[in-house]
Amino acid sequence: MTAVIKLSAPASGGFWKIPVLYEDADLLAIDKPSGLLSSPDRYDPDRPNLMKLLHDGITRGVPWASQRGLSYLMNAHRLDFETSGIMLLAKNRPTLVALADLFSSEKPVKNYVGLVHGQTPESRFEVSAKLGPHPTRTGYVRVDEKSGKKSHTQFEVTEQFRGFALLRCRPLTGRTHQIRVHLRHYGLPLVGDTLYGGSSLFLSQLKAGYRFKQNRDERPLIGRVALHAEELRLAHPSTGAEVLIKSPWPKDLTVAVKYLRRYAPATGVSPHY
Repeated sequence: MTAVIKLSAPASGGFWKIPVLYEDADLLAIDKPSGLLSSPDRYDPDRPNLMKLLHDGITRGVPWASQRGLSYLMNAHRLDFETSGIMLLAKNRPTLVALADLFSSEKPVKNYVGLVHGQTPESRFEVSAKLGPHPTRTGYVRVDEKSGKKSHTQFEVTEQFRGFALLRCRPLTGRTHQIRVHLRHYGLPLVGDTLYGGSSLFLSQLKAGYRFKQNRDERPLIGRVALHAEELRLAHPSTGAEVLIKSPWPKDLTVAVKYLRRYAPATGVSPHY
C-alpha cells in the first residue's frame, strides 16, 4: 500500500496528495493540508472537501481504496479549512462510535503548534473562556460567558522572537475555532488569522534592507492561519494500547520559523522547541 493517498478534484481539474501518518485495521490517520475543508460546508456544499473526495475514491474503487479493501471511512473530528495536520478516521462504524465517546471525554491529547503575533512573559498559560457563535456574523465565534459552551485550552511558549511567539496549544475541549478565539482573547492572535485579528507574515517585516522586486507583489511567508495539528495521543479504541501519531511541520511554517530565527531573534531567549 502507498503511504500517500492521491485524491482527484474533478471540479478544479487538480488533485491532492495526502500523506498517511498511521494505519491499522481500524484507524487511518492522514496529514490534511491547509486549504482543504475537512467535511462539507453547510453554506456551500459544492466546495471540495476531504471526506467527499475520500468517499468518491472508495465508490470508484481507486487503487488506494481497493488495496485497503475500504468500504467505510469516517472522520472522528475536524480541522479548520486553513489548519493543517493530523486527522483521524475510522474504518468501521464500531470504531467511529468508540472514537466519538473518546473525543467527547477529553482524554485524547491533541497538540497543535501555532505562530502568534506578540509576546508574553508567561511560559505557560490557560484560557477557559466560554465560546459561542456570533449572533449576526456567520462563521464567527466569540467569547460568550453567559450563553457559550465550556471551552478550555492550555498553552506553552516554546520559542519567542521580536514581535512573535511559537506556542504549543492543547485544547481540552473541541469547540469550533477554539484555539484561534482563545488566543485572540488572550491578546496573541495567530499569524495569518485575519478573521480573529491576525495578519500575514512577510519577509520584508523581518529583514532590514529587504529589496522589493519591481512589478511583483511580495508573497507572504505565511498567508494562512498559522496553526498545525502536530501530535495526537490516544488509547486505541479496540486494544486500549497507547497510539502516538505525529505530523511534520508544513513547509510554510518551517520557512517562517527559519527566517524568524535568523532575522528576529528575541534578545536573551534561545530556541528550545
